[in-house]
Amino acid sequence: MDLFEYQARDIFEKHGVPVLGGVVATTPEEARAGAEQLLGGQPGVVVVKAQVKVGGRGKAGGVKLARSADDAAEKAAEILGMDIKGHTVHRVMIAAGAKIATEFYFSLLLDRAERRYLAMCSVEGGMDIEQLAVERPDALAKVAVDPRTGIDQAKADEIVRAAGFDADIAPKVAAVLQTLWTVYRSEDATLVEVNPLVLTEDGEIVALDGKVTLDENASFRHPEHADLEDAAAADPLEARAKEKDLNYVKLDGEVGIIGNGAGLVMSTLDVVAYAGEAHGGVKPANFLDIGGGASAEVMAAGLDIILTDPQVKAVFVNVFGGITACDAVANGIVAALEILGDEASKPLVVRLDGNNVLEGRRILAEAGHPLVTIADTMDGGADKAAELAHAAA
Repeated sequence: MDLFEYQARDIFEKHGVPVLGGVVATTPEEARAGAEQLLGGQPGVVVVKAQVKVGGRGKAGGVKLARSADDAAEKAAEILGMDIKGHTVHRVMIAAGAKIATEFYFSLLLDRAERRYLAMCSVEGGMDIEQLAVERPDALAKVAVDPRTGIDQAKADEIVRAAGFDADIAPKVAAVLQTLWTVYRSEDATLVEVNPLVLTEDGEIVALDGKVTLDENASFRHPEHADLEDAAAADPLEARAKEKDLNYVKLDGEVGIIGNGAGLVMSTLDVVAYAGEAHGGVKPANFLDIGGGASAEVMAAGLDIILTDPQVKAVFVNVFGGITACDAVANGIVAALEILGDEASKPLVVRLDGNNVLEGRRILAEAGHPLVTIADTMDGGADKAAELAHAAA
């Protein structure tokens, strides 16, 4: 789960990372009040920053300086409602201004290929960090981090040396890096990024902008993380599927997909997309992996999600029986259709293979449900589902 900048700022502050004050606003009036709070009646500068989960806000005009509370309200009015790379701005953060001497960059992320963490750091931070990484990769230090020890004093010192920080500020930066490691570890993050991490004219190291991605697989350890989800932006079908513990992703197509195992479902998406080329260009409507269990309840929950998607015109159930045999899957499908009753109104193509496949097909044939078509092969099932979807479009 990606966080908004203001949420990352709050988490940084919670763990002792040096940050500046920030207030979230959804209207110009709230922005004015937030600026008044930060300025405390004194002259000064605040920054009005669009809160969207995408980079490039500054270049898109989503970050503006304001020199008074009224100016902050005007800038907020300009930013709210903007479209930044397909993301509509619904809220802004009014952030305290800072007198910046130098900008740096730091991130800590999960390096899946190497099964460890990777710290990246540079004494050249700012909006063009991606360009820097491409044009002068030597300017971006990359230091492996052992998950067992994390960023202790020795590792922090190694990172600041590799990045080339001056000796007079290196200890301050190292101390902040250790605190950012605390954020990473304590919140079960897969990414903690600060750009820019700045040296102020007063000689302080401050995280001016933060990006945090949390590992949703660890959500059982962090019930408070549920409050960080952007419910308004979530797809309603995905939200319902999550409530039922289904591994579901909404796509833009007409053929609903149910399979057991992520690899099989991914292959099914490809086969359906290919078959759809011959049937009006129909495409997969979702990714839904029911895993090893294909009970009536699980199958009914999956079908309920897919069948209530108005874009879906037909469903392809593609299951390879393993630990869960095909006869159990077939019984699950039959029972699921009984549970759903009239809510099941779209054609289903079912392809079973693997453990006890003949019995599974016999159960489906004997049930004789008018919506169900049995397919012998994956390619044949995908083609039939695409044909039915196209006919119903």
